Amino acid sequence: FLTEEGQSYYLDLKDIFHALHEATDKLVAKGEKGAITVALQTSFAIQWLVPRINQFTQINPDIDIRIKAVDGDEGFLTDDVDVAIYFGRGKWPGLVADKLHTEYLTPVCSPLLFQGDKPLNKLDDLSKHVLLHDLSREPWEEWIKHFNVLGVNVNQGPIFSHSMMVQQAAALGQGIALGHSVLARQEIEAGRLVCPFDEKLIVKNAYYLVCHQSQADLGKITAFREWLLEEVTADQIDQDFY
Repeated sequence: FLTEEGQSYYLDLKDIFHALHEATDKLVAKGEKGAITVALQTSFAIQWLVPRINQFTQINPDIDIRIKAVDGDEGFLTDDVDVAIYFGRGKWPGLVADKLHTEYLTPVCSPLLFQGDKPLNKLDDLSKHVLLHDLSREPWEEWIKHFNVLGVNVNQGPIFSHSMMVQQAAALGQGIALGHSVLARQEIEAGRLVCPFDEKLIVKNAYYLVCHQSQADLGKITAFREWLLEEVTADQIDQDFY
């Protein structure tokens, strides 16, 4: 029980506590509205997030979402960004990271290649086709080495600076690309790309949703995090190729 002095002290402070509680409630309520800026790579934005974003706005009409396309991440959030989707190992100082998709690579190509005179029945048949490269030849080198594919020259084939260009070239029948499980899904479901083989190589990096630790519980950020994680869960249940 409070002492006499404590009871008197409480009566003097209770209005202050009540005002503090009201101010906190107003701050949280304010955080559930307004604008939220999401930064992410262009390829992930166009091929995964943008087709779903209207679902978020329907559920959260008071939150004005703004998509900011970036070439990559620097391990920290700029002042004009609330949350971001990074591709990496999941450890960034001062940031909360929720893992989204595990990424793996598998060859993808146009169905047109099966109508040509070059076979595509076994892994060694890759040596008879043009390889399409995303940024560098290293991913194909790792994939070929991991599955011990013989006779393939990974030093041939064009190099593109963007995954969307690689996928477009593959869809046009210009060669075989290494499809990213998340980014290639839309093209595969549309039938513009197919997977000639079952072999898949899991990559060390993955997609993560990140935000500042100090803002992780802010209403609008919580709403976006919860919605995005639900979308990822549903996405993983639906996938059979990926």
